[in-house]
Amino acid sequence: MITTVRRAAGAALLSVLCGLVPGPPASAAHASAACTESVPFTSNTEGYRGFRIPAVIGARSGGRTGPEVLVAFAEGRADSLADDGDIDVVVRRSFDGGCTWGPLQVVADAGRDTIGNPSPVVDPATGRIVLLSCRNAHGVMGRRRVFVQHSDDGGATFSPPREITEQVKPGHWNWYGTGPGHGLALRHGPHPGRLLVPANHSYRSASSAYRSGAHSLYSDDGGETWRLGYVAQPVEEDLRLEENAFAELPDGRIYTNVRNQSPTATATRADAYAAPGGTELLAPYRPQPALAGPVVHGSVLWVDPRPPAPPFLLFAGPADPGSRKALTLRVSHDRGRTWRDGPRLTADPAAYSDLVPLGRDTVGVLYETGVRSPYETIVLTRVPVASLASASPLPGHVPADASGR
Repeated sequence: MITTVRRAAGAALLSVLCGLVPGPPASAAHASAACTESVPFTSNTEGYRGFRIPAVIGARSGGRTGPEVLVAFAEGRADSLADDGDIDVVVRRSFDGGCTWGPLQVVADAGRDTIGNPSPVVDPATGRIVLLSCRNAHGVMGRRRVFVQHSDDGGATFSPPREITEQVKPGHWNWYGTGPGHGLALRHGPHPGRLLVPANHSYRSASSAYRSGAHSLYSDDGGETWRLGYVAQPVEEDLRLEENAFAELPDGRIYTNVRNQSPTATATRADAYAAPGGTELLAPYRPQPALAGPVVHGSVLWVDPRPPAPPFLLFAGPADPGSRKALTLRVSHDRGRTWRDGPRLTADPAAYSDLVPLGRDTVGVLYETGVRSPYETIVLTRVPVASLASASPLPGHVPADASGR
């Protein structure tokens, strides 16, 4: 197992001075009482100009055993905040539910090239963290290649990236993005334990213009081999599908919510349901106007609180339709058919996010935010599940599925 640690020869000392290195693992109750917010990534630190594209998962430090650990991923952008250039995949770990963080580690480094779009998932059979990412040569954002690596010790070390491009990317596709955000280990339906990762791509259409689409990737052997699942490439002008996010529903269906990049769109988001297993859509994507906000990535999570509180679907994303700010949670108590406003976490600039359960009483929201720009920090906010229970209905459509539910 190999972990590459570079940049800033005093990064570990800086973490100690900032109070980020955790002591002994804390209980969930202690973590809940100790903090509501922490900042695992701050721009212009650790030798990086900034950090973007957050993803977060819960794991155990010894695979299926050992203390619980929260693992936060991001892109470390060395020279600028641009999407191209010297970009690494970096990680920080927390043993107290996201209150304090260990030192920054670099887990994928392509030199002057870009490696990013971290999309992690935990294999339930082994506890292994499986991490997908994408790489492109400096200055060549097309022709992206796809990689996988893994950690058997809760993110303390990672294997070197291994290329899987030929398994998951047709030759006529150009751009390719895994996630961003976490993948799923399926619990219901015909393929329990399957690893399912959301992704997006661009392709040359019949008119020779490049269009974008969404798709799924899956592995039935713990991340060793991967295959393409469904592929959605709508021809409607009001749908240009890009960054993708998944949540598994109790009946096994996969709710998929996608950034809609169309300049003529009636909504900046689109959604659909995939059949159990995640390899076939039950009906095409349609715009989702209830989730108003700017064109940006959003994240989803199925939340299963303690009884008698009912389970629900959670969406995180900026709510200001004109700019990337006002990170807000939206709640659906009918599995994505309708949505309600939940808590607004900030009125400040905010952009990409990811969601993670912190036990059954708390949800963690890892998101980009700052005072003048959304890209100043990546913050983890702990949100009590009880605060998400009541909300006002939002107008919008019901995403179609084969059952009519």
